[in-house]
Amino acid sequence: MTEQNTRLGIWLMIATTFVFSVQDGISRHLAGEYNVFMVVMIRFWFFAAFVMAMATRNEGGLRAAVRSRYPALQVTRGLLLAAEVCVMVVAFVRLGLVESHAVFTCYPLLVAALSGPVLGEKVGWRRWTAIGIGFVGVLIILQPGVAVFSPAALIPLLSAFMFAMYGLLTRYVARGDAASVSFFWTGAVGAAAMTPLGLWFWEPMTLPDWGWMAALCCTAAFAHWLLIRAYEVAEASAVQPFAYLQLVFASSIGILLFGERLETNVALGAAVVVCAGLFTLWRQRLKARAA
Repeated sequence: MTEQNTRLGIWLMIATTFVFSVQDGISRHLAGEYNVFMVVMIRFWFFAAFVMAMATRNEGGLRAAVRSRYPALQVTRGLLLAAEVCVMVVAFVRLGLVESHAVFTCYPLLVAALSGPVLGEKVGWRRWTAIGIGFVGVLIILQPGVAVFSPAALIPLLSAFMFAMYGLLTRYVARGDAASVSFFWTGAVGAAAMTPLGLWFWEPMTLPDWGWMAALCCTAAFAHWLLIRAYEVAEASAVQPFAYLQLVFASSIGILLFGERLETNVALGAAVVVCAGLFTLWRQRLKARAA
């Protein structure tokens, strides 16, 4: 991998985090006005159409995209992601973008902690120490035992756990399925799962909000395309640390557009979580190089 490609991959990852943050801001607005299931359903409809269009352009077309060595796990992945999106959007409405993303940043630590039981990977004492420190940061954000603890603060933590499991299962099926296959199953299963729920809770939407819905669908597809391109031109270990910029971008949108506040405990806890996460990524990169 050349330095130029790595640099391009970094810029693509930065662009990815920015577009995902814009998507989160739009989701927060729409879910504050309409049912979460309906909003997520329409988003997955567009996502499914996007992955099908991409599949038809690849060698073998839709038939190759459907063919999986792990169909049950692919269905589980799709259901996990659809559920995780719903949970996280609820967190945006209940807690705001700042606090939700501050807690959600712990998901790489959950991936590291669960990689042993799920993938059979060895996690050394240094990474376990970093994982422990990271969850101290989460406790700083949540402040259990201080004043009145809000159970809603656990919503983004649940979302982080679900996304970590989705990521681990994605790594597992990558042993036998191409990325294009996993991408197709993610969109198709998510759309199929969300359609009954979304249609049941369907409600009329104003014309301006249909414009925001179109923007949500386009940003979701564009962000996924940017992410794919980032991983195509650079090693994942080189660009992954820049994914933490989504915390910065999303928090900025929350503060500037939704009037949210950055509390001291949230800023301090998020800093601890990010530092711990960066350390685990660094250790993972060293381990990969040694192997």
